[in-house]
Formats: sequence, structure tokens, C-alpha cells
Amino acid sequence: MQADGVPADLDTFPKLLARNAALHGARPAYREKEFGIWQAWTWAQAKAEIDALAAGLAAIGLAEGDHLAIIGRNRPYLYWAMTAAQMCGAVPVPLYQDAVAEEMEYVLEHCGARFVVAGDQEQVDKVLEIQSRLHGLERIVYLDPRGMRNYDHARLTPYAEVQAAGRKADAATVGAIAARVARQGEGDTCVMLYTSGTTGKPKGVVLSNRNIVATAKASAEFDSLSETDSVLAYLPMAWVGDFIFSMGQAYWAGFCVNCPESAATMQADLREIGPTYFFAPPRFFEGLLTNVMIRMEDAGRAKRRMFRSFMDLARRVGPAILDGKPVAAGDRARYALGEALVYGPLKNTLGLSRVRVGYTAGEAIGPEIFAFYRAIGINLKQLYGQTEASVFITQQPDGEVRADTVGVPSPGVEIRIAGNGEVFYRSPGTFVEYFRNPESTASTKDADGWVATGDAGFIEEGSGHLRIIDRAKDVGRLASGALFAPKFVENKLKFYPNVLEAVVFGAGREFCTAFVNIDLTAVGNWAERNNIAYASYQELAQHPKVYEIVAGHVAEVNRSLAEDPMLAGCQIARFLILHKELDADDGELTRTRKVRRRIIEEKYADLIAALYDGRDSVYTETEVTYEDGRKGRIKATLAIRDADRAGVERKAAA
Repeated sequence: MQADGVPADLDTFPKLLARNAALHGARPAYREKEFGIWQAWTWAQAKAEIDALAAGLAAIGLAEGDHLAIIGRNRPYLYWAMTAAQMCGAVPVPLYQDAVAEEMEYVLEHCGARFVVAGDQEQVDKVLEIQSRLHGLERIVYLDPRGMRNYDHARLTPYAEVQAAGRKADAATVGAIAARVARQGEGDTCVMLYTSGTTGKPKGVVLSNRNIVATAKASAEFDSLSETDSVLAYLPMAWVGDFIFSMGQAYWAGFCVNCPESAATMQADLREIGPTYFFAPPRFFEGLLTNVMIRMEDAGRAKRRMFRSFMDLARRVGPAILDGKPVAAGDRARYALGEALVYGPLKNTLGLSRVRVGYTAGEAIGPEIFAFYRAIGINLKQLYGQTEASVFITQQPDGEVRADTVGVPSPGVEIRIAGNGEVFYRSPGTFVEYFRNPESTASTKDADGWVATGDAGFIEEGSGHLRIIDRAKDVGRLASGALFAPKFVENKLKFYPNVLEAVVFGAGREFCTAFVNIDLTAVGNWAERNNIAYASYQELAQHPKVYEIVAGHVAEVNRSLAEDPMLAGCQIARFLILHKELDADDGELTRTRKVRRRIIEEKYADLIAALYDGRDSVYTETEVTYEDGRKGRIKATLAIRDADRAGVERKAAA
């Protein structure tokens, strides 16, 4: 038994796979919906598939120490490729499937991948586009053969052929793989995951078997996850969250991983599966709530009145009932009626009726949104984590769930706050290094294993809960010396269903300003109900009545900020609604949908200048990337509005 409680015979994925096949062999391990039909594999069947793939990969030359890149949507076959690579002693490197070819080029060349497993023709095409610049690439294994018949197969091999060769592998190949598996232990590399590159080039985060398995064990035990649970695997496979949930915890606890047919069918597939364990970023929960509110606006008057009445009750007593706290008998009876008439049907429509444990992370979630889900009986909690921590730094224990904190340190994690307010941690999940980047490794992790998160926060006295204020590098001061925390303000704005994204500016300046992206679904529905015609996002975004709506939201946020002495100076004085949605393809967001603040400041410097020089409009031209990769330019004249600030005369803003 190792120090973190992981037995030596369970300290790698191949060993856990063998355990699960023996112990839970007849239980479902993977499900996938294809052509409208759910396919299923038990743990025993999954092991047979992975064994065949590992032997086939070894036969075509995958060796110990190699890097195997994996690109595609969530599919059991691609998850199997990760474990098969580990059985060969290689390192799996999943990539974001929506990355453009140039982004893939950096990662593939940086890690020196000799082999790529690609999900379909689209991913193969992107690799072929850059193959002449990839010096280590030798072979592409593709899963879906559709559209691939007339390709030059000199360097292409069907996934099915690799598995077929593996099933026919000789005893020497099988024995060599068994020997590799036996040699592996907690110190060997489990996976390499690339950061989102918020401020520069992505960094390859090397995570060991100990990092992942020990973290999976501790986090699974924290929430009592077992082989009877199930999860929907729909988030990018290159993201550390998906890896720890759909690989680490699934292998440790032995639960079933369900893969939707496509992004377009994800919500319907979620309803069909009804997972008991679910994770989603705040944007997902915001989108669900937006759709709920849109549907209620379209409902009849009686239904709207019933919904609002029961939701008022749910907000008042729902969280207490969820936490097992005392609630008056009358309220409890009314809540039970609400469960039958409103909450239960709503959860079923959302696909969350069976969720026993739900998590959100990545960005701060609006407290009102968070409260909505807990009010209707969904055990939604927050966690705080990073790729470099194998996800988990803090978690919220049942009965201690709050919207304003991210919980207490996860099992085995230590946290300290530096003098400047930056949060540091160390744990069994702390990453080994940044691949080929010793300088960044040394600047992030010290000799004692403490890692700088880059986030500013503090630990509450008494409760021990961690509160995150903002990114440490983004927290600053206004010219007046008042605290400036842009993410805190942005999250308040994004609570409103009409606001998809917001970017706040103000460091070193006299007052704060903001860019706003409207949510086309929510605002478009409003426009339809109010007989407002529009031909494009740009036209709707610049409509005077849309500006009035957003101005109302900004004013409400300002009133909320005015009540916080520490952040009252962050009230927004002026704002504009952008003529386009911020987009990862345009470099404005990361692939995990985080704002790349510095790039936005450079790209839209003309708009920021107009916000601060008193103009009431500004003309701009912006380069955009279309879905097929072509570049174009859009032109627009954007209105700029002053905002109502609590306790401040509007004329002073300009």
C-alpha cells in the first residue's frame, strides 16, 4: 500500500482495467449512441477491445516512451486508445477536436507524436494539411472510414485493421505488452494534457499515474462514487476534467461512461441516459436556465403563475430540504406538491432527474443560477481545480454547499495563501512538469511541491472554505486606488440570460467599462415575441431596445456592487455591445471558452479607446474566421452607452 492509499496492484489504468474486468466484468463500462441506437460494452468486453488495440499498435511500431495523439469527439474507441497506449508504455496526448490545423501543429510537433488516432475524416484532413511540418509523425490511425476510400493510405491505417492485427498477434507481442504493463508504476507518465493557452502557447502538463489514480481515488471516495453510477462524457477529451471523470474516476470506481451521438443530440441523449454523476461548466447551466426561462415566457398565464409560485417556494426551502435541514411541515408538503407538478418534470426535461452528485467549475457560476438548481433538488456543487492539480484542489462537502465559496481542500490537498493573496496548493495530484519547459515548471512549482495557481483568494475563518476573488494577474486597482476584479463583475453580468459573455476593463483607469455579447437564443426569442425583425446577430445587437435591456442589467449589477464596500469602485460607467460573438477560432477565447483578455485588449483597442474618450459611437472593422477556415472582415458602427451607477451622476462617467 502506497502513502496515498493506492495499492501497488491498482496504480495504473491497465491494472485497474484488469481489476474491473475481473470484478465487474458483466457490468456496463461504456455506452455510445450511433445512428440513433445505444451500443454497450461491459468491462470484460472493453478489456478485450483494448487488449486487441494495444497489440495492434505495438505491431505497427508504437514503443515505450512514444507519444500517441488522440483527436476526435467522445467515443469509447478513443478512450480505449488512451489505455492501449499506456499498455504499450506510450503516453496518450488528447487534442481538442475543434482546434484548427495550426493549433494542432504546435501540439503535435511539440510532443513529437509518432502516431495519431483520429476520429473521422475531418480530423484526418487537419493532420494531413500540416503533415509536411510534423517531423516525427509516421502514421495516422482513423476510426470512421466514411469519406476515406480514395485517400492515399501510405501513412493511413483503419482502426479496425489495427485491432484485427492485434487479435492475431503472436505470443511474443502479447508477452511484451504484459511485461510493459508489469513494469509500470505510480511514477510513470499517465497522460500529457495541454493547457488552454490563455496568455500564450499551450504547455504540455505531464501527469503521472500517481497524480491521476490517487486523485481519482480520493475524489471518488469523497462523493461515494461506485460501479452503480454513470456519467455522460461530452466535454472535450483534451480537457483534464473529462480525463479525470471519464477515465480516472470511471476506472477507479468502475462506473459506466456514456458517449452522446453528437453535440447536437447531447441534450436529448442526456435525458435518455439520466446520469447519476454529472459535470458541466457554468456556461452549460446558464444555457439550460436560459432555455427554461424562454419556454416559460412562451407558456400560458396560468402555467407561468404556477411556475413562479412554486419557484419562490423552492428558493426559500429547497436548499434546506436538499441538505436535510429542518423545514416546516407545511412548506415540506407544498414542496412535495411542487416536485410532482414542477420540479420533477423540469428535472426530467433537463435530463438531470437522476443526478446524485453534480459539479460545476472552470469559471465562477452566478449565485442565482447556482441557487436555482439546488432549489429544485439537484445536488449541484462547486469545485476548484487546475490541469496541474489533476483537477481537484477544493470540493464542497454535502451540507456545506454555498455559492460564494469553492469548498474545502480536497482529500490530501494542502492550501496556503501568499502575502499578495495568491492561492498555492500541493497534493498527490500535483503535476510532474511542463514538457520541455523547465523554466515554466520552476516558476509554477517550487522545490517543496507548492504550486502557484495564479488566482487570488482567501480562506474563511471558522468554515475553512476557500473564496476565489479573481485571477491574480487580473486583479488590480483603479486610478483612485479602489480594487478592480473584472471576473467578479463579468460573472454578475452573465447571470442574465440575455448576456452570453462580458469583458470588463478598468485597471489603472478612472472608471470601469465593458464589452457585452448578447445571447442570440434568448434575445432572439425576445425579439420574436415583440415583433422585432432582424437579419443578423450584428443588427439585433445594435437595436436600441436591446441596448435598453442590457443597460438595465448593467444598472442592476452596479447596484449590487455598490453594496460591497470592497468592490463598489468596479461599477460599470460605459458599455457597448459587440458586433460579433467572441470566438475561439478568432483567438478571443480558449478552447475551454475562457476569455483571452490580453488578446481582446489588443484586437479591440479602438473600441476600448472610444469607451474612455466620451464618444457615443465607434466605427470598426474586424477580421473573422468562418467555419470552413476562410478569413473575412466585418464592418460595424457600434453604439456606446453610459450606465447608471449607484451614487454617481451619469454625466460624470463621460
